[in-house]
Amino acid sequence: MPDLLDHIQEQQLATLARQIADARYQVNAHSAFVCEDCDAPIPQPRRIALPGVQCCISCQQIREARNRHYRQER
Repeated sequence: MPDLLDHIQEQQLATLARQIADARYQVNAHSAFVCEDCDAPIPQPRRIALPGVQCCISCQQIREARNRHYRQER
């Protein structure tokens, strides 16, 4: 007969499995061929590695720096 600890462990395993599945979620969007910020071509290896990518590496770094900056101000 399962006890309370067995039930809690099953819940934790189910939660972990759900979190892993969410982390592995693949974006099925099409990658852009040119950056939406600077209109530079996006290299094919980047488009393959990151499905759904919309900007070049430089512009992505700027976006991430901006987001990091704005999050710190709150």
